[in-house]
Formats: sequence, structure tokens, C-alpha cells
Amino acid sequence: MSARRRRASLGPLAGIVGLLAFVEFTSGVLQGYYTPMLTDIARHLDVHDADVNWLEGTQLMLSALVVPAFAKLGDMFGHKRMLLWSTAVTAIASLALPFANSFGLFLAAWAIQGFYVVWLPLEVAIIWSRTRGREDASLLTARAAGILVAMLEAGAITGALLGGQLVDTLPLWVVLLVPALLVVACFFVIRFGVRESDLLTGGKLDLVGLVLVSLALIAFTGGLSLLRLGGAASPVAWGVVALGLLLLVPFVRYELRHPDPLIDVRMFRSPALAPVFLTAGLFGVSVLGSQAPLSTFARTDPERYGYGLGTSGFSTSLIIGLYLIAMIAGALLFSRASRWITPRLTLVAAALLVGIGYLLFLPLHDTYAQVIVNMVVAGVGSGALVAALPAAAAAAAPPTQTGVATGLTNSVKTVGGAIASATFGIALMQGTAGATATADATAGSLAGYFTVWIVCGVTGLIAAVLLLFVPKAAFTDAVAPAPTPRA
Repeated sequence: MSARRRRASLGPLAGIVGLLAFVEFTSGVLQGYYTPMLTDIARHLDVHDADVNWLEGTQLMLSALVVPAFAKLGDMFGHKRMLLWSTAVTAIASLALPFANSFGLFLAAWAIQGFYVVWLPLEVAIIWSRTRGREDASLLTARAAGILVAMLEAGAITGALLGGQLVDTLPLWVVLLVPALLVVACFFVIRFGVRESDLLTGGKLDLVGLVLVSLALIAFTGGLSLLRLGGAASPVAWGVVALGLLLLVPFVRYELRHPDPLIDVRMFRSPALAPVFLTAGLFGVSVLGSQAPLSTFARTDPERYGYGLGTSGFSTSLIIGLYLIAMIAGALLFSRASRWITPRLTLVAAALLVGIGYLLFLPLHDTYAQVIVNMVVAGVGSGALVAALPAAAAAAAPPTQTGVATGLTNSVKTVGGAIASATFGIALMQGTAGATATADATAGSLAGYFTVWIVCGVTGLIAAVLLLFVPKAAFTDAVAPAPTPRA
């Protein structure tokens, strides 16, 4: 039997994967817990419901800044150390939320809580450091990553259900304290249960590179937010977006000259890594940009607007829940499929499923069952990609850039999601049904939703095509070097 068809048993890794799975479960809780209570939070802080959109925007912006820095620091000084520090910051911010009595303080704490976005890239780097030099190292990492992502999605489902239940029965400050205590527990799990990575590079952090890329990301994502607020005709918004892109030029030039750059931009020219990063960006369009349009489409009354499902809040949550369950299945199936074909072809198949799932909306969007089928198809592919992309990047990256490579998949995915969010917001505002449009109408016309589905579907297909150009030997263990012991 071929090496790739042998069962990739976690063996001694089972303990560390189990501990990190608890951390990812908590990450999922953070991502799902607050959604049912956003209106309650708005009432508590005495702000308009629309202002809660700033919570998502600020946290996405911070995540785009935090991941490159912590990923590089992980490679330099230890992935466990940075995982511990990011957990401590997340815990402090989470503990501040129940006691924040103004929107400004709550917004600041909420944004800082977004440090949890670095957990998964750092965890994959920790696991990869344990498997380096072992037989089937990439498959072991992929299987472990699949388990982590499955626990993340399980945490998101649990968090949404638990948060919705508790907010109806307990004071809001008590409800907000629950996830904070989980994060505190994660700190002690990491501190006493996780061993540090073996291969550390040391050195000094490239602060100039960090400032340059931060300015570029702030300008770019800020410009996208302005586009969503002011529309596609806003010259100021386009100018800020252009400024963000232009600021990448000095950043790239500086990094190419730096002996130990924050981000080795040469990785974007790697035949194995470049398609992975591009896939992450394209994947971010659907996984981060399509959920809000899906929710508003499902809630739209078809008798009034001529489209939508007219579902209740609970029925809509069931669609999201089934989508997350499909993601769990996809994450767990990735390593198994990789043993029978190859990791590269499995990635291609996953991207195809995402593309097909969203393109199915074009003819099939009139019934609840049709929407569920479409989301399950896309969900299986999405779950596989969430688990596979960091593992694929770790396997293809230079030994001293594991954290940076895994972190970049997250950062590029976030940028893709930010672009999609702005694009979809503009598309859904166009062509709102004139005679029936009122102040309580949903985001846009059916044409806007068709735009969302087409963009999500086509980006999935493009990602599948790009992955066909990855070298056939990519993400295998043929040349995996043995770890270098720490001094």
C-alpha cells in the first residue's frame, strides 16, 4: 500500500492536538456566542442597531494587522509563547466587555478581543514543528488541522445556541462573562500543557516593515469601509483604497532588501505557495463575505419582494448551523481524501465544491431545501479549505517561515473577505425594488444576490484552476528536514 494511503495516525500528537482543540473550540465560541445578542448589546450601550456593524469592521481590521506580527514573532521566539501572549490579551479584552459601560470602551475591547485570530495559524505551526522529519508529516498536520477546524465550528454552533439561550434568562453582564472565563481557561491549558516549538530563528522584529504593512492595510480596509458607506461613486473612498495599494510598493521594496523581513515577499513567487495564498484570498470572498447576504436573503418575504424564503430567525439559524456542520465534515474528510489522491488534488476538489455550491444558487434558490443543499455542498468544500490551507502553507514554506506562511493564509483570506464585504454591500444596494422598497426593506434586489452568488462561485472555480498549477510534489513529505534542536 502506498505511503499516502496509510492511515495518518496522530499517535503521540493526540495529546497536543486535544489541548489545542479546546483552544479552537473556545475560538469558535467567541465567533458564534455574541451573534444572538447584538441587539441586546446595542440596547445596553444605547446605540442604534446599525452601529454594531462597527464591531465586525474594527475586529477585522485589527486581525489583518495582528496576524503578520505574531506569526513572525512565533517563528522568531516561539509559537507557544505568542499563542500564550495572544490568549492573555484576548482574555483581558473579554473580561473587559461585561463591564464596559460606553460604546467606545466596548468597541475598543471588542477589537482587541480579535487577537484570537492568530490562534489557528500558530497552532498549525506548533503541530508542524512536532511532525517535521516524520513520515507523512504533511498528512499528519492536515489531519490535526482538520480536527482543530472541526472543533472551531463545533464551538461556533455551541456558542450561538448557548448565547441565545442565556441572553433570555440572565443579566447581560453575566452572559458576557461566560466566554471570558473560557479564554482564561485556555491560557492555563496552553501555559501548562503545550511544549514550545523546536526550531526558533531568533533575531529582531522588522518594525519598519510592520509599520509599512500596517499603514497599507489600514488604508486599504478603511477605504473599503468608506466604499460600503458612500457607494461606488465616492472619490474619497477610491482614493483611500488606492493609497493602501500604493503603500504596498515601499513595503515590498523594503522587505526585499531586509536580511530578516517581517514577511518574505519572495514566498508569493513560490510555485507551491503563490497559488495557496491566492486561493486563500479567493476563498475569503465566500467564507467571510457571503454569510450576511445569505441571512438577509433567507429572511426576505417572497410575497412582498418576489424573492427570498421568508424564514424566521430560528429557521435561518438552522441553515447556518447545517452549513457549519458541513464545514466540520469537510475539515475531517480532507486528510482522508488526501491519502487516496493527493493533497493538491484534494484542494482542487474542495475549491470546486465551493464554486459549485454557490453557482447552484443561480437556478436553485426558491425553496428552503434548495438553499440548504447549496450551502451543504459549499460547506463541505469550505471546511476542507479552512483546514487545508494553513497545513498546505506550512508544508510548502521554508523551515524558518512556518508561522509567517500559515499566518499569511489567514491575512490574505481576511483581505479577500473585506473586498467581498464592500463589493457585496454595493451590489445589494443597487436596484432595490422601487415600489416596494421601504425603510425596513432588506439590503437589495434579487440582482444583487445573483451578483453575490456569481462572484462566490466564480472565485471558487478560479481557485481550483490556480491550484492545478501547483507542482505535483507540493505538500508532500519527500524532503521534510529533521528539526534543529533548540539551544
